[in-house]
Amino acid sequence: MCPANMVSTDEKKQDSSIKKQQPLQIINLDQGDPTMFVEYWKKSGEKSSIMIPGWHNLSYFPNNNGGNVCWFLEKEFSDEVKKLHESVGNAITKDRYIVVGTGSTQLYQAALFALTSTDDDDSSSKPMDVVSAVPYYSSYPAVTDLLKSRLYKWGGDAYEFDDKNEPYIEVVCSPNNPDGHTMEPVVNGKGGKLIYDLAYYWPQYTPITKPAEHDIMLFTVSKSTGHAGTRVGWAIVKDEKIARKMTKFIELSTIGVSKDSQYRAATIMRAVTESGQSISLQLAGNFFEFGKTIMVDRWERLRKVAAENGVFSLPKYPKQYCNYFGEIREAHPGFAWLKCNLENVEDCESLIKGNLKILVRGGKNFGMDNKKYVRISLLDQEDKFQILLDRLATVSSASTKIKA
Repeated sequence: MCPANMVSTDEKKQDSSIKKQQPLQIINLDQGDPTMFVEYWKKSGEKSSIMIPGWHNLSYFPNNNGGNVCWFLEKEFSDEVKKLHESVGNAITKDRYIVVGTGSTQLYQAALFALTSTDDDDSSSKPMDVVSAVPYYSSYPAVTDLLKSRLYKWGGDAYEFDDKNEPYIEVVCSPNNPDGHTMEPVVNGKGGKLIYDLAYYWPQYTPITKPAEHDIMLFTVSKSTGHAGTRVGWAIVKDEKIARKMTKFIELSTIGVSKDSQYRAATIMRAVTESGQSISLQLAGNFFEFGKTIMVDRWERLRKVAAENGVFSLPKYPKQYCNYFGEIREAHPGFAWLKCNLENVEDCESLIKGNLKILVRGGKNFGMDNKKYVRISLLDQEDKFQILLDRLATVSSASTKIKA
């Protein structure tokens, strides 16, 4: 007989067996939700905080536009955008027009409209092809074809596109989402127009080798500062006519962009800029140093797991001189473009979702025929990242639990 407060050895084994059979908790690393920055902003104090009285920002019109082409653009937001880019050195803003949007997705649609709309309402005109190099950002096809516009349509892989000297638009995502590589235009045709999606061209993800100076450049606070919920992005546009057309698109679709969001984004960007200046360091330190430290650490740990089990492989990135940090370093993207090397596994997404209970995005969403690839977000909080490492480490070439 066992005392009432004692558990027999058999009961302990049974209890242990029950615990082992508990289903794994599903974790979502499909989307690039940048919650890894939460701890930084908790430490940043009042510099990143904003209080908006109930009577502020009631009007459709900005408190101070400063004569900008984009009539709903707050001057304070525009000023902080320019200061941030100047401090980082990742984009030219001088003699350019700033257009604010509800995230970079709306700005992408606005750019498509601006590059294809004309004063001639010819319903028989052929929609302009929009292409991007595989693996391209998974949302490009859906967002491009959402409105079923007669002005433009998704044209697929830029590598396979035959321009025939006809007008087209190529979207250049650099650093690329999903694989993190620096990209250049692929088609290089005479009739081509370019949109540069530079959401990840920030020092925590990649070396800043030079300031970008393209005709249309898209950025967002989602990936630059981690404030995805603020829903603010901006375009830096060289041509005034294009900037005005983009503004008109946003005006007609949403009558501008939230003034509250612009003020919050301006406050956040000011805090980021000042965090990089030694004379006014915040308690949290340099924002980009914080982000870089996390990304370097995560990539080192992820590469170690991949090297030890031999099942997964990751892209390699060249070392380049980063002007912002003043050092030679390699890219540490916000996503891992993971390849499964198991011969008996045809679909890496099914393996990771089915066996490891981790939601990821399969290569087919990025235009890939090869199902061996998946994109995994590395931007979530530390507990989820550690779960990812622990579960990937359980997969081996000798595993009998893996289903083809």
